[in-house]
Amino acid sequence: MSYARSSNVSIAYQVTGDGLRDLVYVPGWVSNIEVMWEDPGLARFLLSLASFSRLITFDKRGTGLSDAVSVDQLPTLEMRMDDLRAVMDAAGSERATLFGHSEGGNMCILFAATYPERTDGLILTGSYAKRIRSTEYPWAPTSEERLAHIEEVERSWGDPGLIEYYAPSRAGDPAFRAWVQRYLRLSASPRAAVELLKMNSQIDVTSILPSIRVPTLLLYRTEDKDVKVEEGRYIASQIPGAKLVELPGADHFFWAGDPQPLIQEIEEFVTGQRTALDRDRVLATVLFTDIVGSTQRASSVGDQAWRDLLVRHNAVVRNELERWRGKEVNTAGDGFLATFDGPARAIRCAKAISEAVIPLGLEVRCGLHTGEIEIVGSDVAGVAVHIGARITALAADREVLVSRTVKDLVAGAGFQFATRGVHSLKGISDAWEVYALV
Repeated sequence: MSYARSSNVSIAYQVTGDGLRDLVYVPGWVSNIEVMWEDPGLARFLLSLASFSRLITFDKRGTGLSDAVSVDQLPTLEMRMDDLRAVMDAAGSERATLFGHSEGGNMCILFAATYPERTDGLILTGSYAKRIRSTEYPWAPTSEERLAHIEEVERSWGDPGLIEYYAPSRAGDPAFRAWVQRYLRLSASPRAAVELLKMNSQIDVTSILPSIRVPTLLLYRTEDKDVKVEEGRYIASQIPGAKLVELPGADHFFWAGDPQPLIQEIEEFVTGQRTALDRDRVLATVLFTDIVGSTQRASSVGDQAWRDLLVRHNAVVRNELERWRGKEVNTAGDGFLATFDGPARAIRCAKAISEAVIPLGLEVRCGLHTGEIEIVGSDVAGVAVHIGARITALAADREVLVSRTVKDLVAGAGFQFATRGVHSLKGISDAWEVYALV
């Protein structure tokens, strides 16, 4: 993470990927560019964007890791444009495609119209042109509905119950609900969140839309309750040459549900081509466990006693895998290979396994890495699997080792790590920095 200076304010930003074209993601309402990586779905979406672009993300002033501002001095759209320009300058980006979600789309609209020389293209998803209903814009909430919503947010800030409204397809996922609660709390204070909603209620960029002269792509869910698809149709009708893509689903959080159609549309818009969808390759965190000194222990207790001990060990490991939503891939003798859809859960599972086998008189070492894996029937393959195995081999007794990728993805989750140096892993071309959970 880095910081850009915009007047006297520090704006937190990140750059991910090294593609030929720059893509700036402007989040809606509130954000935290560290905590957003803790949700596997959003992390996968952003990493997919970074696979074909140089992805720049940032927290608007007053939110996340950027400088807090007084609630009576919240940034105008003009100030936010200054912040975006400062981030692009700091990141060495002369031109970029802007990807704005919800309220973030308003600022992208204004920036694209004002600075076409710095804008390669404009992508809007779930974005609105104004937030209060009028005769010519009948899809927005009424003033009374908007006020009631603001009062509810103030009363229950951080309540994961909002998921039924913003991401109904993920409403039954307790881990996602917990992440949303944490994400909101660490993105803004209750009062700041409410004041931002009040300010956003006054936004109206309808008169600016015909002034946009850059290629524009609009992506809208047809059943989105927060921003109606009709709003997307209206915006598309006002921007010359704009392309509107209507997608099934009710999630306002664009990465929930099935994100692949969005990713493919964005990739084609940015690069001119789309990668064929390969559902046999996914991003996952792999966990390897290995019993320390298993050969010596088996020799000392005898074959039957060792088999009985392995049965109890396997039951303990499987219990923790179920608890932390891990998927057992295979058991090779005295160790396990499992996959997770989130690195934080994988770390917590590894720690829990390490502690749970101690009453059995056993010690395990664990290794974790996050990367793209290939699904081959009930097994998994790929470089990420090999890296996880090699990292496990470096671990000491009762140690949980992780790759630099895992450490970076769980930043802000409360884990503490100690470096174990840079290692050349057998069969892997690049050297890898390894960290131990402390």
